[in-house]
Amino acid sequence: MPGRVRAVVVDGELRVANTGAPLDAAGVAALAALRASAKRDTAGTTGRFGVGFAAVLAVCTAPRLVTAAGGVAFSAARTAVEVAALGGEAAAELARDARVPVLRLAWPAPEEEPPPPGFATEVRLRPVPGIDPRDLLDELARTAGDLLLALPGLESVTAGPVTVARTDLGDGRVRVGDTGYLLVTGDAGVRWALRLRGDRPAPYGPDDGEVLHAPTRSAEQLSLPARLIAPFPLDPDRRRIRADDPAVDVLVDAAAAAYADLVRRVDPAERAGLVPEPGFPRSPLDGRLRDALLTTLTHTPWLPAAASPTGTAPGVGEDDAGLFAPSRAEWLDVPGDGVAELLAACDPAFSRLVASGVVPPAALGVDRIGAAALAERLTGVEAAPGWWRELYAALAPAVDTVPGLAAELGALPVPLVDGRLVPGPASVLLPDGDAPAAVTALPELRIAHPDAVHPLLRRLGAADADRDTLLDAPALHAAVERSVDDAEAGLDTTAAARAVLALLDTPAAAPDPRFGSLALTDDDGRPARADELVLPDAAVRDLLDPDAPVGVLGPEWADVSRDALVAAGVLDRFTVVPFDPDVLHDGEHYPDDGDTPPAVRDLDLVADDRWPAALALLAADRDTRAALLTGYTAWWLSRHVRLDGRLPSTWRLRSATGLAGLYDEVAALPGVDDAVLTAVGVRDRVVVDGPDEVVELLDRLADPARTVSGEVAAAAYAALAAAVADGRVDLDDVDPPDRVRTVTGQVAPTDRAVVLDAPWVLPALDAVPAVPGGPDPAALAELLDVPLASDRVAGTARGTGTSGPWTADPEVAAALAALGEPAPPGRLHRHEELVVDLHDGGTVTVPAWPGRGDDWHAADPLRALVAALALRRRVRMLG
Repeated sequence: MPGRVRAVVVDGELRVANTGAPLDAAGVAALAALRASAKRDTAGTTGRFGVGFAAVLAVCTAPRLVTAAGGVAFSAARTAVEVAALGGEAAAELARDARVPVLRLAWPAPEEEPPPPGFATEVRLRPVPGIDPRDLLDELARTAGDLLLALPGLESVTAGPVTVARTDLGDGRVRVGDTGYLLVTGDAGVRWALRLRGDRPAPYGPDDGEVLHAPTRSAEQLSLPARLIAPFPLDPDRRRIRADDPAVDVLVDAAAAAYADLVRRVDPAERAGLVPEPGFPRSPLDGRLRDALLTTLTHTPWLPAAASPTGTAPGVGEDDAGLFAPSRAEWLDVPGDGVAELLAACDPAFSRLVASGVVPPAALGVDRIGAAALAERLTGVEAAPGWWRELYAALAPAVDTVPGLAAELGALPVPLVDGRLVPGPASVLLPDGDAPAAVTALPELRIAHPDAVHPLLRRLGAADADRDTLLDAPALHAAVERSVDDAEAGLDTTAAARAVLALLDTPAAAPDPRFGSLALTDDDGRPARADELVLPDAAVRDLLDPDAPVGVLGPEWADVSRDALVAAGVLDRFTVVPFDPDVLHDGEHYPDDGDTPPAVRDLDLVADDRWPAALALLAADRDTRAALLTGYTAWWLSRHVRLDGRLPSTWRLRSATGLAGLYDEVAALPGVDDAVLTAVGVRDRVVVDGPDEVVELLDRLADPARTVSGEVAAAAYAALAAAVADGRVDLDDVDPPDRVRTVTGQVAPTDRAVVLDAPWVLPALDAVPAVPGGPDPAALAELLDVPLASDRVAGTARGTGTSGPWTADPEVAAALAALGEPAPPGRLHRHEELVVDLHDGGTVTVPAWPGRGDDWHAADPLRALVAALALRRRVRMLG
């Protein structure tokens, strides 16, 4: 029958009563002789270990046991008297150690009231001084639950006003007080007690202070999730196990096997929480148990499988169906409800997956499948597009919450409309209802199957297959690039070409060089690149060279939008494109500074005699006009345009009168203004930037067939001298000319000429040809290899004349005032006739001549003023 214990304090005495078989003579003899119970190993028996009663000596020296038929008493004092009376060695031992075997001698108990009704035996203890029986009662109340759990035959414990009961809930579950437990019994008397909270396990933590119960509490610390109650052999003090006892190994193995049964008894989602946490063992026994439990759990089926069981494999019991031992299981380390089940139901490659929500502890060594490994394994799965959408839906919530998961799923496969399965959503386009079917059918374009589309794909990098995305797709570019080869190989590329043209069909679409290789057909039906065709009515058609590698677009494309054809590269008008030396004619020779503006393409196709019309067409369009005024386009045109068969640089603008005679005036070109002509190289001024231009200009100045005024020649020679002076031209790169142009506009041999560096010398030169010296006559003389006039003619004015200040002459004073110039330094010597005695023995009559220092001699004061001011200006320019 179920046992009950009741403890009360009566008159300072602790009384503990229990039900069951009353104490009899055999029981008294057992207590006094061996401290071992006379009870046999009968199911449900409580108190058969014979150690409980001995514990009373810790608090009492004269315990009594009372039954309805009488009782026995033990007494430390009376035992000591009896031992002393023995004399001899016994008395001597007592003298050395006052402790006596209290429970070896029993006396009849005095007449006492029997145990309370309903109880068979009562132990009565009067505590030694210093111990309050009420404290003992409180201690019993606190540990009553442990007693009820350790002693299955005990039903309730009452400690004063507190009663703790044990209730059997069935299916191995009990409630002790307010706490529930799941009990599992194994071999060799091993039992496990798993604490419950409601219906869910509430495992003990490693630091909860659990110990081995054998069956009562020992000192062997444990760190296991459940309480172990097992008959381990203990030392006499009942604190530690006897580690060398063979029974220990048997009990450890039995405990491990029973623990596996315990794990299988709980809900699958809770089982992983019963695997002992990694850590240092709390005792040697704890370490042995932990190792045994982990080994057993590793090889015992208890992990729920994701796949629904369809039967049992050979050698697997029916109870193991749907379960995996961790040693052969796989764990999908990817959050998502139902993902594992979805995978396991679809493909045998995932048949070993444990169920969703189960996280096997690392200590079990379960093979882990991470997100990246999952994506890789999925590449071999054959499933309908709808199944893939289910998978994406199951994975999506975790991708939005788990950092880094999106990157790990970067190779997740996606089914395509053409039946292929490709890895990586980032390489996939999501179908758009407006996309041409012929485009989406291109194998190079990875278009996802519509039934598989899910927002997760976009989250992982997939893009919508809209117009802009398709036009940017490298796969489409690859298909376009090889389309001519496909067409020439006999493949029908018409549908694909029309699909691409449909994508390009936007108002005023600019040519897109990425699609210039699109296969179209010319007017003979032959395949041709789009950028090697011209529209039948194109504005540029009549401008093209007959030998240009350009065909006329075939009539079969007449229904296609003009904007789409132009965007594909078919020629209509001139087109502006970004500067690309690999695409533009002679682009590799252009001195690109890294900031080259857009350029006009296809200029190399224009016939030489059609440039006037071509320039007019370029000038009429805002974009092409802006491009031709600068950068590569202006550079190219200046080297390739032909006007009346000649380069633009051989012509001058009509307004460039300073070049009259040197260059021919360009004819008026309808629609072409001076800005365009200047940009392509028609001259508007003298420009000398290198030796080639120096040679050309010297040749033009020396050409007797040209009518060049002295004024124009003076400006040209001044530009040449400046180029020499500032280092733009190295004299070693230029040969002196044979002829030169003089101040009168005539051409004269170089070996007879001088450079006029002093205008007052001109009258003294007689028939010597004089080249206008300009601001730097010395530099010009060096270029032409001609002497200065002042070195050829030198002399002294005859007489002193009438000397006075410059401003004494009214005409000079008026001229200075008009010019805003101060009077030259020195004095003016007036002569009626100024004769100069030349150093070579001759004489010459001149209007003005320099005198000593800053003085001047003059028959014409204004001519002298002009010469003095010119000399002062030259000094300023050269100084």
